[in-house]
Amino acid sequence: MNHLIAVPLLLPPLVGAIMITSMRHHPGMARIFSVAGVSLLLLINIWLLAQSGSGAIQTYELGAWPAPFGIVLVLDRLAAIMLVLTAVIALAVVLYAIGSGWDHRGRHFHALLQFQVLGLSGAFLTGDLFNLFVFFEVLLIASYGLMIHGGGQKRLQAGVQYVVYNLLGSTLFLFALGTIYAVTGTLNMADLAVRVAEIPADNTALVRIAAVLLLLVFAVKAALVPLHFWLPSTYAEAPGPVAALFAIMTKVGVYAILRVFTLIFAPAAATGDLAQSWLPPLAMATLIIGAIGVLGARSLGRLAALATVGSVGTILIALGVFTPRSTAAALYYMIHSTLACALLFLVVDLVRSRRPDHDDRLVPAPAIMQGGLVSSLFLASAVGMAGLPPLSGFIGKLLILSGVRGTEPGWTVWAIILVTSLVLVVGFARAGSILFWQASGETKSESADTSGLRLTFVAAFGLLGSMVALTLLARPVLAFLTDTAAQVYDPAAYISAVLPQLGEIQQ
Repeated sequence: MNHLIAVPLLLPPLVGAIMITSMRHHPGMARIFSVAGVSLLLLINIWLLAQSGSGAIQTYELGAWPAPFGIVLVLDRLAAIMLVLTAVIALAVVLYAIGSGWDHRGRHFHALLQFQVLGLSGAFLTGDLFNLFVFFEVLLIASYGLMIHGGGQKRLQAGVQYVVYNLLGSTLFLFALGTIYAVTGTLNMADLAVRVAEIPADNTALVRIAAVLLLLVFAVKAALVPLHFWLPSTYAEAPGPVAALFAIMTKVGVYAILRVFTLIFAPAAATGDLAQSWLPPLAMATLIIGAIGVLGARSLGRLAALATVGSVGTILIALGVFTPRSTAAALYYMIHSTLACALLFLVVDLVRSRRPDHDDRLVPAPAIMQGGLVSSLFLASAVGMAGLPPLSGFIGKLLILSGVRGTEPGWTVWAIILVTSLVLVVGFARAGSILFWQASGETKSESADTSGLRLTFVAAFGLLGSMVALTLLARPVLAFLTDTAAQVYDPAAYISAVLPQLGEIQQ
């Protein structure tokens, strides 16, 4: 077994535990450990991504207990991509939090971030539905602590709403797991794929109910309309670096939909085309509502949050077609939108920190120190979120339009994406002109920690550099994502990797 597969689940809690027990009174050491831990995790995840390029699906059986009886971790191209993306966002967030001083405005910021990374990594690696539920709960607990970091009544109210809404989703998840286990006797994904496919067509009612419940749960996590109400307030009120980290949390729901509804509830299985029927119209509605929200937003934080909702809709429009070509396009746009959303939330915090009242209302304000850099970052993030050239969002939307061409919702998708792109351009142009063009007065001068300022811009420009790299390397990245999509739509390879004994029996 490749023991490196288990490192993304061992390193973050180890670093977090050390910081909680030994570094509570040594914030400088906590910062060093946090940066070192996330950097090491990024290197390991890049190595795992390189290993996944061979096309072989690797498994890690905890305690050497074979699946489906033991806990199994599964590393394929899709999981490796999500692991690297998680580590990239986490590193940018850690650097920004240190540079801006956000990590000192509350207790245990870095430890909570490590446990958040643990939940994300576990959700992407697990090969078991129950453990997916467990890692969802780890995510929920850590993210609530990060959400209320720094205090404040509005932040606390948004955090309570976030927790309550997601706890309802967790309850539905448990109902779904109980139903699935009652019918199949297993929760291992590979084993479920085999058993669900063997259920007679006239005995699939409970399985279809479980599939609907899971789709609802993942739609809550992804903030799919009409289950998106928790996201705008949560992301708008969260601390800037925390909101940037949350940019990848909606992608956990997207990942879960792709994994479960191509492996367990594939169109040819007992649930038929359940996800194919529901996802495209809901995704189109999500994109429309997100774009309209950007156009009417009265604060920069809410604009960024609603832009995140719209980006999820764009991803799920392509994903809901459930073809390898459209899925490869969706994955490319998912990588881009995660980077762009994270950058936008960092820009929101930069704007807040430089305004006299430390808010982000879309009203003219006095000129701000280093406004040129901040406005440039805002322009870049706006271009990325709207899908304009020359950044990767333009390529991602072209790929999606090409991927849905010839499908049933093809022309409708084309119209919606093109029109909403125009709406997003107008919305971001309106916000940018109010914040930067209409700003007046003398430049604000304030004593600031120059090294901290440099670190915040290193984090922000690092995310921008990642978007530029995604643009310049679009061809090889798309080739890898095309192979990833082909692997996702080959459940037999996943099943044989997790359950090799099944192949031996069939032979």
